[in-house]
Amino acid sequence: MLNVKNINQYYGGGSHILRNVSLQASLGKVTVLLGRNGVGKTTLLKSLMGLVPIKTGTIEFDGKQIQGKTPYERARAGMGFVPQGREIFARLTVEENLRMGLAYKSAGTPIPAELFELFPVLKAMLHRRGGDLSGGQQQQLAIARALAAKPKLLILDEPTEGIQPSIIKDIGRVIRMLADRGDMAILLVEQYYDFAEELADDYLVMERGEFIARGLGQDMKANGVRQLVAI
Repeated sequence: MLNVKNINQYYGGGSHILRNVSLQASLGKVTVLLGRNGVGKTTLLKSLMGLVPIKTGTIEFDGKQIQGKTPYERARAGMGFVPQGREIFARLTVEENLRMGLAYKSAGTPIPAELFELFPVLKAMLHRRGGDLSGGQQQQLAIARALAAKPKLLILDEPTEGIQPSIIKDIGRVIRMLADRGDMAILLVEQYYDFAEELADDYLVMERGEFIARGLGQDMKANGVRQLVAI
């Protein structure tokens, strides 16, 4: 579904942020990206979504090169993004936030009922403002908003950050279920190692803008991945 080959990205001062990064994310699998703070993980995700340009390399999605496409064109193609920090619309209601995920669909497109099956709390809070929700509820809303348009690829940037354990379990359950359906690829950036290990079908470890390790999720313990990302 996603095939990234040798992308490089530089910031204004000439700093080389991403160094010949290549990765794949396949339908039905959770690909987990780990690494310490500041190694380039979020920059990579923003590059995939077209929020920052790449200097060289190719990004292929669903069989087509998209590195020249705008963020909204990538979203229309089937890429869903849940940014770090959630970035919901605090003054809009839960319903209005969910409808923002349908912004490029025809007027009157209903909010998929499945979202309320995945996150029942959102149905109960449909008319509350997003800013009135707890951090965990806001994270569920952010994921649901990204799922509203039924993406083929879901990109999540540290969804457990600042979230209470009970909701972390709920989010993990939803991610696993979405992957197991087989019609979506999931790319998960995560700092919480145990959460990442539990979900990973494939893993990647980044350091200083390049991958230093990769493999199957089931081999993470044997390959000492926890030690590679320990602070």
